[in-house]
Amino acid sequence: MALSQTLTEGLDAYAVGRKIRELRMGVKLGLVELGRHSGLSAALLSKIERGKMYPTLPTLLRISMVFGVSLDHFFARDNRGFAVVRQHERQRFPESVDSPPGAFEFESLDFTAEDRKLNAYLATFRAMRVEDVELHRHPGAEFMFVLEGTLALYIRDNETTLEQGDSVYFDSSQQHGYRRVGRKACRAVVVVTPSRAESS
Repeated sequence: MALSQTLTEGLDAYAVGRKIRELRMGVKLGLVELGRHSGLSAALLSKIERGKMYPTLPTLLRISMVFGVSLDHFFARDNRGFAVVRQHERQRFPESVDSPPGAFEFESLDFTAEDRKLNAYLATFRAMRVEDVELHRHPGAEFMFVLEGTLALYIRDNETTLEQGDSVYFDSSQQHGYRRVGRKACRAVVVVTPSRAESS
């Protein structure tokens, strides 16, 4: 029976095949040898390790008994280095929860990933007067790519106008702020990295 994409991705997140291979390589055991100890064929074990087949619980229990681990060893989700966020899963948040509407709203594009080295957002900007722009700062660096509209970026009391397709990188420990220019909707992908101290 073919599995749906959602089920396949859910099972792949556990990385069972990779975990079996790591256990096997850790004790320098070949597929044929593991097959003898577990009563399973080397061909079946190879498919499981390569992610071409998902083992049943009895099959997984046989393998776990060979290595002296519990089934729990295989059911810790492994999201390191890989995470998918579906469009319908994203939620929009204001710039600040406890204050009036600010310059933008954002949606996290990577909230399912663990041990992130960066934070990625889809930001939607509002039109506002220059004097109403509130500057802020945070450790690390920031990268922006304008998807549509016109965005005014303020750094060091200077205004830089970015059009659709433009991008910018800057040290976000500097005071900075944004506002939409014109009536057309303005959105950008924003990537924020932590400071070196936070990432070490």
